[in-house]
Order: sequence, then structure tokens, then C-alpha cells
Amino acid sequence: MLLEYFGRPPEGLETKSSRTDPVSDADREAERVIEELLAAERPDDGLLAEEGSRSEARSGRRWIVDPLDGTVNFLYGFPVWGVSVALEDAEGVAVGVVYDPCRDELFRAVRNGGAELDGSPLGVRDRRELRNALVATGFSYDPGRRGAQAELVAELVPRVRDIRRAGAAALDLAWLAAGRLDGFFEHGLKHWDWAAGRLLVEEAGGVSEPLPGDPPGLAAAATPELLAALMEHAGALRPA
Repeated sequence: MLLEYFGRPPEGLETKSSRTDPVSDADREAERVIEELLAAERPDDGLLAEEGSRSEARSGRRWIVDPLDGTVNFLYGFPVWGVSVALEDAEGVAVGVVYDPCRDELFRAVRNGGAELDGSPLGVRDRRELRNALVATGFSYDPGRRGAQAELVAELVPRVRDIRRAGAAALDLAWLAAGRLDGFFEHGLKHWDWAAGRLLVEEAGGVSEPLPGDPPGLAAAATPELLAALMEHAGALRPA
């Protein structure tokens, strides 16, 4: 369904938290499709989705859905966007799936069951030093916070191999799990941005930790040593 919308002029375009935070009919329709599928297959489970779909759980399980992660990329025709779906229970996230329709890549993980890409096991890189790390990040839609994040990245750039900012946190985390990145951090993420991706990283042998501050966020890395170094330099976002 999303591929049918991709490359066409935006339909039903509106903004959410700021003028740079868009939502379109593609986001809403993707969420509707997922919501209807889950309601049919798992009617007792709860739901928390980015575009407003909510339902209480009777089963003790809840689905966490980002129906279109990377909306700005999608609207520009930039082929870095995906769908993120996670299932959580009383112990945390039990299942995580990130799908990249443009590349037809399906990343999935099961708690204590490993992570895979299209059936092949995933594993993070054995990267221990920040100076050799390829690190991904993202920025807030709030102008003040974007400025503070830019200052933090400016300080980090000389300390790493390079920085990537692709614009879809779920894919960043999936790519970290696949060894295409060494580390990731971003302040201000919502639960649906990282729920599936974080499980992918951890089941692929990586580590993660919440970022402190307001807004909070998530840092993830291939190894504990790299995560510690990343947290030291990117962990605290100064007030906007």
C-alpha cells in the first residue's frame, strides 16, 4: 500500500508537532491496514500507534506500531523509510519487525531467539573504539532542540569515523543490527520509533541504553565499550 503512494504527490498532508513534522494519508492508511490486521488476528491484544490508534489489552500484550518511519523521506521520494512493529508483554519487547519496502528487506527479532534479515542471522560488528565507528543519529522537529542536537554532533564528528543521518530511526537500528552501522543515538524518540529496532540490536549481539535528559532518547552500539564512549560524548543534550 505504501509503495502505491510512494512517488505520488502527497495526499491529505498536515503537520503535527511543528511545521516540519508532516503526516499524510499514506501514514494514516498504513496504520489503518496494520490496525485492522491485528484486530482480526489478535483481538485481545492492545495497540499503541503513532498516528493515534489506541486500544487496551485484555491479553497482557500490546503492539507498538510506527506505520511509516521516515515520513519526510517518503514525501520527498527519498527511498529511506520503513514500517516498525513490536509486540511487548510484561517482560518488555518480545518481538520486533522492521520492514524496508524499497529494498524488500525484512528485519525481525524474537526475545532470546536472535535476529535475522530475510532468514539469515544478524550480528553486529565488533567495533570497540569510537574513533573507528560509523555512527547514525537524528534530529528533533523542534527548532531549538535541533540547534542543541547540532552542537552535540559538531563536537562528536572529530571523534568518530563519520556520522550518518538517514532520517528513519527504525532503519538506523536495523542497520546497526546488520553491521551496516557501529552506533546510534537520538534524543526525543518515541516508543514506536525504537521498540522493534532496539530488540533487533540486542538480539544481534549489540547493547543499548536510554539517553538521559529532556527529551530522553536512546543510544545503541555494537559493543559495551563503544556504547560507553558514545554515552560519554552524546549522552547529555543541553537545554535548548
